Amino acid sequence: MLEAKNISVQIGEKTLLNDVSERFEPGKLNLIIGPNGAGKSTLIKVISQQMRKHEGAVFYNGENAQGLSERKMAQMRAVLSQNIDLAFPMKVWEVVMMGRYPHFVESPRQIDQQAVEEAMSFFNITDMAERNYLTLSGGEKQRVHFARVLTQIWYPKEGLNRFLLLDEPLTFLDVQYQFQFMHKIRDLLKSEDLVVIGVVHDLNLAARFGDLICLLHQGKLLASGAKFDVLSKENIRTVFQLEPVLYKDEERDLVHLFFE
Repeated sequence: MLEAKNISVQIGEKTLLNDVSERFEPGKLNLIIGPNGAGKSTLIKVISQQMRKHEGAVFYNGENAQGLSERKMAQMRAVLSQNIDLAFPMKVWEVVMMGRYPHFVESPRQIDQQAVEEAMSFFNITDMAERNYLTLSGGEKQRVHFARVLTQIWYPKEGLNRFLLLDEPLTFLDVQYQFQFMHKIRDLLKSEDLVVIGVVHDLNLAARFGDLICLLHQGKLLASGAKFDVLSKENIRTVFQLEPVLYKDEERDLVHLFFE
């Protein structure tokens, strides 16, 4: 379980988040949506503790994250941030191995090498293992980073949750890879100890895959819950200033959105 309580962030005179509270449960795909400037990335940064100057508290497995060391956080929480890139000519497997750095001191162990191999296989990038990372396309690089962050939390820990935080993970991906990635996340969630929280822009992808949807508007949590409740005409009009046409099929668990 990951819980954010009364999170507020103020930068100068600008309020980025205003008293946001939410509980994120394991085994579910928790998605944060909203327009640019709504506070989505700020919330992810606070939850991940990449941003520690905030009001309120974040709890991992019942512990206040402010009291956890960077190393302990890194051993149970992995973050895929926006605009990650590397300037050095590393091989793909070396980039993926970076995810294991919090788990060893001097050199990788067999268990670390195994995690890298299994994560690369899971994301279908094993055939790129010896390639120079700098020669990859934007979409290929993104898939490598998927494997890297997953490698960081590859092994479950008895009695504890693992946490995967994704800030706009579908950037640079073609539509086919967007759907493949979301299905991969769904496969990961079969392991019921995993908490996944992601920021997405595409409302239809959120409607297709999200279990809990959090809708942010001007730094506030306007609505959260199931897709059928959050993705209402009233909420969409308020937040996106568009007139939506909704197709809902609760029997098939589907919501599709169109805009006039």
